[in-house]
Amino acid sequence: MTDNLNKNIFERSHCPIACALDQLGDKWSLLIIRDLLLGKRRYQEFLTSPEQIATNILADRLKKLEAAGIVVLNAYQQRPVRFEYELTQKGEDLRPVLEALVNWGKVYYPGATVFKSHE
Repeated sequence: MTDNLNKNIFERSHCPIACALDQLGDKWSLLIIRDLLLGKRRYQEFLTSPEQIATNILADRLKKLEAAGIVVLNAYQQRPVRFEYELTQKGEDLRPVLEALVNWGKVYYPGATVFKSHE
């Protein structure tokens, strides 16, 4: 087991669903992860998503996802310093979860659009 996994703090209970929801259960986190899986990396790119997340909420969720070990920040420019976000293995491991949500949504929300890769 990695150190990250050994340091779990159970906020509400030991239930794995509750633990996951404590980190991902808000309105925006899974949409940000979706965008990362589709190739978005930079702050301004997240703002182009159709859900129109407010900048203060985006900044807050990115910080929370980073603190949770789901994303990391990498500098891509030095002057001025600019950063891009990347999924960690923990974040990448959410891919099948989001794919399952897409499949469920396609069944129960006919006509919903599956987004294409940003790259």
